[in-house]
Amino acid sequence: MNERDSEALAVMLARAGYSVVYDEDDADAVLLNTCAVRELAERKAIGKAGHLIARRKAGKALRVGVLGCMAQNRGPALAGSIPGLDLVVGTQQLHHVPELLDRVFEREEGGPIVALEEEEGSQNAISEHPAQFQAAAFVSIMQGCNMRCSYCIVPRTRGKERCRPIEHIVQECRELAARGTKEVTLLGQIVTSYGRREIPFVDGKSPFVQLVEAVAKVDGIERIRFTSPHPRGFKEDLVDAFRCIPKLMPCVHLPVQSGSDAVLRAMNRPYSAAKYLEIVDALREAVPGICITTDVIVGFPNESEEDFARTVELFEKVRFDMAYVFKYSPRPGAPGDALPDNVYEEEKEERNQRLLDLLAQYSLERNQTYVGTVQEILVEGRARRGENRWMGRNPTGRKVIFPSEANLAGQLVSVRIDSASVTALEGELVSALEEQTLTLVRVEQL
Repeated sequence: MNERDSEALAVMLARAGYSVVYDEDDADAVLLNTCAVRELAERKAIGKAGHLIARRKAGKALRVGVLGCMAQNRGPALAGSIPGLDLVVGTQQLHHVPELLDRVFEREEGGPIVALEEEEGSQNAISEHPAQFQAAAFVSIMQGCNMRCSYCIVPRTRGKERCRPIEHIVQECRELAARGTKEVTLLGQIVTSYGRREIPFVDGKSPFVQLVEAVAKVDGIERIRFTSPHPRGFKEDLVDAFRCIPKLMPCVHLPVQSGSDAVLRAMNRPYSAAKYLEIVDALREAVPGICITTDVIVGFPNESEEDFARTVELFEKVRFDMAYVFKYSPRPGAPGDALPDNVYEEEKEERNQRLLDLLAQYSLERNQTYVGTVQEILVEGRARRGENRWMGRNPTGRKVIFPSEANLAGQLVSVRIDSASVTALEGELVSALEEQTLTLVRVEQL
């Protein structure tokens, strides 16, 4: 979500006459778009802002602003903890940054300009995309969250759920397709809650499934993904969508947070481990081979070794393709910030590593199943390392590296997988003749 906000903001700034530079030493202003989900992210942002301001005191004429979730959460007090800030802008005021930055440059001195107000319709402001070609793009469909997960500060920093109209989102996807974009990822704090208060169900289909169907009709968009959903949003209509909409990629990020029912209740997550497993089974029945990834928190207050064992047991049953594993840290302002942070840091680290070791095993085993297969790859761009090497992703989101002297960015190509590691696949392009032969084989099999 922050990547998408920053991308759109850069376009707005460029239209206002600013230019993005790629070296801080060349910048007249540095704006930090911040996250508040974890304490470490906030510490890094505060440290970075302080470093930039120290450079200014050493003679560099530099304006420094802090934007986004940390700004929204800490409010005007942030200026007190980071003396010398020029700009503090919250999540519903990001589209006003160009005019606010103008004001910063126009004045001689004074305290920071602070803009943290809620603004009706602000969810519609993040729709701009850079002029540079994007094979795959993020599309924001909503802002905010109405859930009350005890560990989470997002409702406080992003506000209540507000959705964009389906027709606006579809038009944005059409414009992306016209520029050559082939894949879109629909973004929201909880995308499966999209439009539930504004848009009626139609033929038993939720507003979110209606949106996916509408985007799938856009010519030129070949792949659709979304993040992040909530397990309670996976009703029959959404499971059927994976079965019935070919453009909806067989990859689901399905946050579980814990495998212990006791911990889930303390987290205020309205499902059990058994219900979560039912959803996984339904998805795998609908789309065999579907990729399932997740989020997990270890060391939640009062999490016992037995509670953690339930999480390990769930991991062993699901065998996640990938997961973001976080060590719990209290978030001031979250519904459960009064809970005691009573799991020792050493225990958190040990549990974190045990899950990471399991994930490495499962990811490697899954990646090895692709060796010898031919995968359709959407080429995103050049690989970070090696000359004439390209990077793309297969339908389940696996990163694939392959060589080619031709510029294939944005194209769908066939790659035969030769090797696999924990994090990526490598292979060779399939020739046109080989591809034709493979097509004939598929037709004969049908």
